Amino acid sequence: MPASGQARGAWGWHPLDSRWAQRVVDAAGVRPGELVLDVGAGLGALTGPLVKAGADVIAVELHSGRADKLLQRFGPKIKVIRVDAADLRLPTRPFRVVSSPPYGVSTALLKRLLAPGSRLVSADLVLQRQVVNRWVEGRAPGAARWTRHYDASIGIRLPRKAFTPPPHVDSAVLRLNRLSRTRR
Repeated sequence: MPASGQARGAWGWHPLDSRWAQRVVDAAGVRPGELVLDVGAGLGALTGPLVKAGADVIAVELHSGRADKLLQRFGPKIKVIRVDAADLRLPTRPFRVVSSPPYGVSTALLKRLLAPGSRLVSADLVLQRQVVNRWVEGRAPGAARWTRHYDASIGIRLPRKAFTPPPHVDSAVLRLNRLSRTRR
């Protein structure tokens, strides 16, 4: 049981299994030197494969205990930011996102990432499958605005057993890619 005195499932934390995290990073095609945000980094399931891929990683983790463990595990290889995803200040240079954020912050995070002026190049986000479907079908909040600039598609599907403890919903990767200027 964690220091909070509550079981992980009681406060909605469902860490991604390391094998599935590696699959998500591999499918994202991260290249050395790319700036990548891991929002809701937890204990580093995705952070580790991102570091191994050579990315410049910014791990965003609100929980102080997990943020400390990320620093202990990865040291100067990453930058750790303790902030709520809804309050995240985005990088001023082009960046990618590869993350498994808490499902409860999905909408706020996506609105922030797709806000006017964002330098987001692409995102691979592990989300509830029904949320991914809404975004791919263009039924998400603000779809008329963001579909002019981004293509949304479904990446790999993750079974419930890809998480510990398993969530009560199915998951998939929402892939967002900035459209080239000639397609706008």
